[in-house]
Amino acid sequence: MNLRTKGTPHNISEQIVAKVISENDISRRICLSGETDENLILSSQDIQVFTSSELLNNKIVFNIPSLSDLASADILLISPDGSVNTLFRQKSTHNSLFITDRCNSNCLMCSQPPKNRDDLDFFFGINTRLITMIPSTTKELGITGGEPTLLGDRLITLLEMITDNLPNTEIHVLTNGRAFAWQNIPESLKKINYNKIVFGIPLYSDFYKDHDYIVQARQAFNQTVLGFHNMARYGFRLELRVVLHELTYRRLPSLARYIFKNLPFIEHIAFMGLEYTGYTPHNSNRLWIDPSNYGNQLEEAVLYLDQMGMNVSIYNLQHCLLKPSLWKYARNSISDWKKEYLEECNKCKQLKDCGGVFATSKKHSNEIKAIL
Repeated sequence: MNLRTKGTPHNISEQIVAKVISENDISRRICLSGETDENLILSSQDIQVFTSSELLNNKIVFNIPSLSDLASADILLISPDGSVNTLFRQKSTHNSLFITDRCNSNCLMCSQPPKNRDDLDFFFGINTRLITMIPSTTKELGITGGEPTLLGDRLITLLEMITDNLPNTEIHVLTNGRAFAWQNIPESLKKINYNKIVFGIPLYSDFYKDHDYIVQARQAFNQTVLGFHNMARYGFRLELRVVLHELTYRRLPSLARYIFKNLPFIEHIAFMGLEYTGYTPHNSNRLWIDPSNYGNQLEEAVLYLDQMGMNVSIYNLQHCLLKPSLWKYARNSISDWKKEYLEECNKCKQLKDCGGVFATSKKHSNEIKAIL
């Protein structure tokens, strides 16, 4: 799935957020601007096929290599340089608002390393236009970055816009949660009064030095744990996320006990397989362990939390790498646009229940074998 493409612009002088309204012609997509109600043409053909009238009266991006991934009701960001970025896909359940490339952590395994550029105004402007164009029937919408809380009070503005325009949509905010250590932030968020928001926050160890090292930020453990408690105090729904790698797997059982004893209000715990991209290949000697080698620790942690009555899942790991006792916890969690199955998987009898592998990963386990 290609979410970015580029052609040659004609009559486009500013960025446009537009919805695809016609895909009947294999070589053209007709889009409608969300702000001006103007039509815009995306074409895989050269400019010579357009009439004089079309060239005079339309904004056009031509010579786009392929339009096959642009469907009706998809929402796009079209830029003066001819780039076309898909912001929302009508047929997908994995849509997100992207808040910023910036982050106040610098995790060793970050799949999308932060960039030190002030892009908050840019993405805020895009997202405020996008929210008004998203169908009210949308079931789920993510909020991600970078670190979304860096948006400050404008994050509340976005969440309020979502609750007004998408009152039935489940919202999932991915954040490192460190900002919630300051009680005024959960207090400010509480005024949204919307019970369909879940905040997904990572905690990588029950030992503060391990978490701080992985996050590459002093006091991150204390801030995260305090943030969990502050958010719980105001009644927010919380998810705890643990990425599985060489630096986290040994303490999984003790982390599970820590969660049960100290964070019993957590609604959902997700143990997540590593996406081998971004920073991870550069830190491979510190992070990589074949998932088949931490099965015992993962099984102990997952079964303990389940037995204690907590809601627990495993993300991003294939059935063939898990003990059969853990299969019922494995979820189809990889976003559809970056999921694939290896050739080996085609003969696996668990294929329909397996969530596949990251197409973005530059390395996969050598132990991925079809279950026959």
